[in-house]
Amino acid sequence: MLMNASEAINFDTHKFVKHLTENGFTEQQAEVLAEEQVNLLNSNLATKANIESLRQETNANIESLRQETNANIQSLRQETNANIQSLRQETKANIQSLRQETKANIADLKAYVEESKADLLKWMFIALAAQGSLIVALIKLIP
Repeated sequence: MLMNASEAINFDTHKFVKHLTENGFTEQQAEVLAEEQVNLLNSNLATKANIESLRQETNANIESLRQETNANIQSLRQETNANIQSLRQETKANIQSLRQETKANIADLKAYVEESKADLLKWMFIALAAQGSLIVALIKLIP
């Protein structure tokens, strides 16, 4: 039997050779074919050691990915917090600027209203004086 105890699958080469010789193969042909069959099986099947090695490699890759992902999340969190803080400061500055502009506009509007009041009063007195003069002139014209 051509079987190594550490190989992946049990293959009864003696039974295989016997079956082939019973069906027309020479013993030498059957043994070569059995040997090639064992080589084929051994080269294409994974052993427990292969699977364990792959499992350990996969676990290491998963852990590495987990650490990388956590680091990326932490970095993104810090960047987001910095952006939020920057936005807060920018917003506060914009609000303060808007307050100052609004106060200036209100002050300008108050000055305009005061100026308009003064102009209105001036024109009212002129109109009142003109009206008074007209009334006096009409009184003088009536006999």
